[in-house]
Amino acid sequence: MASRRLPPLHAVRAFEAAARHLSITRAANELNVTVGAVSRHVRALELRMGTALFLRGSRGLVLTSAGKAFADSAREALDRIADAADGLRLRRFRRLSVGVYGFFVSRFLLPIWPTLKAAHPDLEIDLHTSSDPLDLLASRFDAVIAVSDGQPRAGLVTHPLMPISTVPVCSPELMKNGPLDFATVPLLHARPRPDDWRRWLDHADFTDIPMQGGSSFESLSLTIEAAAAGMGVAIAIEGLLAPDLARGNLVRAHPAVRPTRRQFVLEYEQRMADDPALTAFVAWLNNARSQQLPKKPTARKTAAKAGAEYAR
Repeated sequence: MASRRLPPLHAVRAFEAAARHLSITRAANELNVTVGAVSRHVRALELRMGTALFLRGSRGLVLTSAGKAFADSAREALDRIADAADGLRLRRFRRLSVGVYGFFVSRFLLPIWPTLKAAHPDLEIDLHTSSDPLDLLASRFDAVIAVSDGQPRAGLVTHPLMPISTVPVCSPELMKNGPLDFATVPLLHARPRPDDWRRWLDHADFTDIPMQGGSSFESLSLTIEAAAAGMGVAIAIEGLLAPDLARGNLVRAHPAVRPTRRQFVLEYEQRMADDPALTAFVAWLNNARSQQLPKKPTARKTAAKAGAEYAR
């Protein structure tokens, strides 16, 4: 594409203001420049175009026919530039609505939320939490952070955030006398995830240990809090343990980590892909994810080997 041969835009702006006011002085006041600067810009345009844009008389300025035509076109062009800039600003800073799995908010998003405000102070986000997958549909929000198998879905953009691997956790007090006996220690259950214990026990080669005893709770968050209070052992999501481990109110109750096919993902409809506010949020979240995820070991130990080491 050939480059446009445009007159200097500051000169066009000065001329348009002078044409609108029919006064060099009032144009200078509007633009906060000197009268001489506006006059020079207008003369430069007249020389560039080879025609007079104003007639100067005792009663002030009068537009020539060429000047009127150019003033109308310049005003329309400047209005379109202003509208485009306003539109981008409104799109960039509009408030986002994000549906989120509740435990992800409390263990991952809230601890690092100040970094989002520091990076994007004008980005406003409403969070709507739920543990029900049917609540977290991309069609209901600008974006959702939910549990998924990560498979592509028509019309949706999907960003993997964190694999869901499970580990048992308890209070440090429960571990003070050495390794736990999972056959006797109370197992704490999260009702939204009823199969977590059976799957982890089988993975760790504790297939003969029954899933019995222990309290049950309406959410994973309450189950973790009960474990921290010393009520028993809970199954936690490995990637969301950092805040509790850092505070020292929880420790891993066994080294075996059970991988799953599920993961946390950020999803939104394709139509939102170029939204500036969402683009900023996605970039921040991906950067935060890369910094927060635990580093993978060079060679993952099998559950049997890990269990053997635990029992020594």
